[in-house]
Amino acid sequence: MASEEASLRALESLMTEFFHNCTTNERKREIEELLNNFAQQIGAWRFCLYFLSSTRNDYVMMYSLTVFENLINKMWLGVPSQDKMEIRSCLPKLLLAHHKTLPYFIRNKLCKVIVDIGRQDWPMFYHDFFTNILQLIQSPVTTPLGLIMLKTTSEELACPREDLSVARKEELRKLLLEQVQTVLGLLTGILESIWDKHSATAATPPPSPTSGESGDLLSSLLQSPSAAKLLNQPIPILDTDSEYICSLALECLAHLFSWIPLSTSITPSLLTTIFHFARFGCDTRARKMSAVNGSSPGAPLGPERGRLGVLAMACINELMSKNCVPMEFEEYLLRMFQQTFYLLQKITRENNAHTVKSRLEELDERALSQGSRAESYIEKFTDFLRLFVSVHLRRIESYSQFPVVEFLALLFKYTFHQPTHEGYFSCLDIWTLFLDYLTSKIKSRLADKEAVLNRYEDALVLLLTEVLNRIQFRYNQAQLEELDDETLDDDQTEWQRYLRQSLEVVAKVMELLPTHAFSTLFPVLQDNLEVYLGLQQFVVTSGTGHRLNITAENDCRRLHCSLRDLSSLLQAVGRLAEYFTGDVFAARFNDALTVVERLVKVTLYGSQIKLYNIETAVPSVLKPDLIDVHAQSLAALQAYAHWLAQFYSEVHRQNPEQFISLVSTALEAITPLISSKVQEKLLLSACHLLVSLATTVRPVFLISIPAVQKVFNRITDTSAQRLPDKAQVLVCRALSNVLLLPWPNLPESEQQWAVRSTNHASLVAALTRDYRQLKATASLPQRKVQLEDTKVIIHQTLSVLEDIVESVSGESTKSRQICYQSLQESVQVSLALFPAFIHQSDVTDEMLSFFLTLFQGLRVQMGVPFTEQIIQTFLNMFTREQLAESILHEGSTGCRVVEKFLKILQVVVQEPGQVFKPFLPSVISLCMEQVYPIIAERSSPDVKAELFELLFRVLHHNWRYFFKSSVLASVQRGVAEEQMENEAQFSAIMQAFGQSFLQPDIHLFKQNLFYLETLNTKQKLYHKKIFRTTMLFQFVNVLLQVLVHKSHDLLQEEIGIATYNMASVDFDGFYSAFLPEFLASCDGVDSNQKNVLGRNFKMDRDLPSFTQNVHRLVNDLRYYRLCNDSLPPGTVKL
Repeated sequence: MASEEASLRALESLMTEFFHNCTTNERKREIEELLNNFAQQIGAWRFCLYFLSSTRNDYVMMYSLTVFENLINKMWLGVPSQDKMEIRSCLPKLLLAHHKTLPYFIRNKLCKVIVDIGRQDWPMFYHDFFTNILQLIQSPVTTPLGLIMLKTTSEELACPREDLSVARKEELRKLLLEQVQTVLGLLTGILESIWDKHSATAATPPPSPTSGESGDLLSSLLQSPSAAKLLNQPIPILDTDSEYICSLALECLAHLFSWIPLSTSITPSLLTTIFHFARFGCDTRARKMSAVNGSSPGAPLGPERGRLGVLAMACINELMSKNCVPMEFEEYLLRMFQQTFYLLQKITRENNAHTVKSRLEELDERALSQGSRAESYIEKFTDFLRLFVSVHLRRIESYSQFPVVEFLALLFKYTFHQPTHEGYFSCLDIWTLFLDYLTSKIKSRLADKEAVLNRYEDALVLLLTEVLNRIQFRYNQAQLEELDDETLDDDQTEWQRYLRQSLEVVAKVMELLPTHAFSTLFPVLQDNLEVYLGLQQFVVTSGTGHRLNITAENDCRRLHCSLRDLSSLLQAVGRLAEYFTGDVFAARFNDALTVVERLVKVTLYGSQIKLYNIETAVPSVLKPDLIDVHAQSLAALQAYAHWLAQFYSEVHRQNPEQFISLVSTALEAITPLISSKVQEKLLLSACHLLVSLATTVRPVFLISIPAVQKVFNRITDTSAQRLPDKAQVLVCRALSNVLLLPWPNLPESEQQWAVRSTNHASLVAALTRDYRQLKATASLPQRKVQLEDTKVIIHQTLSVLEDIVESVSGESTKSRQICYQSLQESVQVSLALFPAFIHQSDVTDEMLSFFLTLFQGLRVQMGVPFTEQIIQTFLNMFTREQLAESILHEGSTGCRVVEKFLKILQVVVQEPGQVFKPFLPSVISLCMEQVYPIIAERSSPDVKAELFELLFRVLHHNWRYFFKSSVLASVQRGVAEEQMENEAQFSAIMQAFGQSFLQPDIHLFKQNLFYLETLNTKQKLYHKKIFRTTMLFQFVNVLLQVLVHKSHDLLQEEIGIATYNMASVDFDGFYSAFLPEFLASCDGVDSNQKNVLGRNFKMDRDLPSFTQNVHRLVNDLRYYRLCNDSLPPGTVKL
């Protein structure tokens, strides 16, 4: 090697060149290779030590530290002990000498390298590692450095990564736990002494105008005037150094709290100190004082002090997130809550100069001033409140001295003064958690339901009113206009999310206090409805049609706000529909009837005066508003379909006039909207309502209503313009259901099946007229234009037919019989067309979708001969060449076609009885000889999931095809072994499952592991002789290798359990034969290490211990391999 000085200069110039923006990628790769080779040399660390002490170049220092890091973490075992001693003594000296001048990121990296040595060598070879850290913390000059070392030690040693043996990990945690009390004592001392030193000198601010009122609630929270007085002390003003030390100490505490158990080492004085610092976050006055007291202009006091508050809250939240609270710690928790609610009161206290909202804004903005990543104090505080309600409320509520109702009052203030939408959403989540808690509490304690509700009633009514106000432009226009209603995120816009979350809270309050909720919501709805219903007087007829005569800008704006509010309130009323049905139907009947009558009136009004087609002064705003209100009124009425069905069953015998009138009027509102001229949003709302009336309510008189007959005529009239696809499908579903679904409350003899069957047949005949004519020309070659027209007919017809079948698939046998009779000719046409379109994957896709739905819903009605004909046609068409073309050359559509074909076969092989058993051999051979070879080697997951599901269904539902179990064998358990049939096919399927575990696709791995486990639970797969003797340990071997390679780490737990279930079939074999063989075959470890691995695997036979042993084996095997890789070449191991 060259001299150290020359090497340093060369390295500096290489580094400068590497990071220069003119250096090419090619040259960068050369430099990288050169540096890697240098680092691999034995003794390179001596040069690096020299570089570190002699250079000021950041890149060189970083590189040198990386060389050390690599040496310690990957090659330490092979470093001579003399060299180790030298490194252990030189690096800390270097740190002590230069820590004040080094850039912070170099200093932190050097700390981490020293901690890495401690992780390997403390306490045996590096006995003063931890005492050195404690000494650094205790010496005022090096306190910050000591704290950085302490935090790094906590991070690296308490939860070490995987490059340590399990025994060493356990030893380190034990060693650290022994130090916890000392460390916490030191940190408490640092924070207290800085607080006390600066408190004495803090300028006392003038008395606050509100200091009087903060005493009352505070005393009731803290149960002691002295504690209240203590927390009301003014906040000290810290110099920059003290602030820095406090922030490091709080960061250390937060990390320590993340892993140490809750215990008495966390003392009351430590908690009180943390709360003192939490006040930095919520005291805006302290920031002003620091400015008044003339701190140096450049000092970043505001943000830094706010950060102390954030860090203190992070410590509190770490403690809060622990669900397991020892008895002796409960009192501390109560004290923590009391102190935090004192802070909450401080944040939300009304003050002359400050409204609550601007105070929260100020606390929130502090994060912005520190860059976008810094979490604000408000976010931390909201996290605290969420943890309090979700984890500890049930524990604390029983303490008589904890004023829960007052807490809710503070939370209410805090929620409704949030400065951002995200903050508000987070607070609504907390209320949702609280309402869920209350609901489950009431369900479990029905006896004192009233007492619980009375306690919280006022708070809930207040919450409901305020949430409703927040979704209305009338009260909250400025905020609501900021919400984006254009961009979709997770299938909803920001506005939709805002409304949905608000309505969930409304619904949960409704569940607890139905009467209150209804009497709060309905009058508000009524007010907005009056405006909407009053629009009729402003409609004038002009030359081009109807016009809304409201033109003044202010009036248009007010109308816009009122319509938006009406739309939201209609959604609210729809959301509450479920709370009027079931057991409470009679008790809440009048309220529900009032709502439904209003909704029917409003929908009819909208359709009659055709507000959706009206001209307005501001068409871009008011027209969408009017359409939306109309659509929402139909959707809200649809939500009451279940209520209407219950109403129908109550009154159908005596006086159904009121019910008939509601349904007839609703239909009058729907029919004019079923037209291709109506905007799609409105058209679809009308169609959905029609479907609900036909499917959920099913009144017997529906078919005789003129409005419904009108829709029948429109749909079956070939000259009428076809509706958009979605609407066409919905209307056809509704009409089909009117004829197919049994009428409620009537005996079989009064169902008029004969007439309905004839009508249904003619409906389907009209809908499939063009489609059925395709059969004649199917085999003739078609020109391109003609082919496209044919494809359109196929698409339009099959989407309607598929939907009709799907909607009756769960209905009575009679309905399905009639449905199949009507469809029979179309199904035969489809089968005849199928071969002609086998090379058009988009058409095949739709046809197979249709057949799949038929098989799922109507296979009994189709009968065995025809079903056999269909399956045979498919099996003949899907030759190996055709499958290869579909999967390999036609992209995703081709794969979808094959997947649907396999799904059809899944339905077939699940069918009980003997009918389809003859198909099993050809299904298995299709899977194993034709599909599997094509997809086995492809990395793409296409088709695999469906294929393995089909193989699983073949085994699960046809177990006796493989294992003929005789009664005698089951009586003489253990004497006779079951007969095995079709052994070759069974072995091939199992081998395919085994192969799938060697592939990277984690979803397939999880699915197939689940299938094997299910077969074991249901059919005792692992116990079968063929599996036990020829496959069991192959599978265990594959699963262990997967764990060692960490390729499917997310499934560690599932793999551990499956390994146990397999091993438990033959524990003796596992421990005596498999484990020694497995270890013998492991490369990269020597025989001594193999013996240690074997000894550490205890012969436990219970699941938790066994899986723990498996994970220990895997961890230590990886660790030994890492160690052995790090030894210098030619090392002799004895």
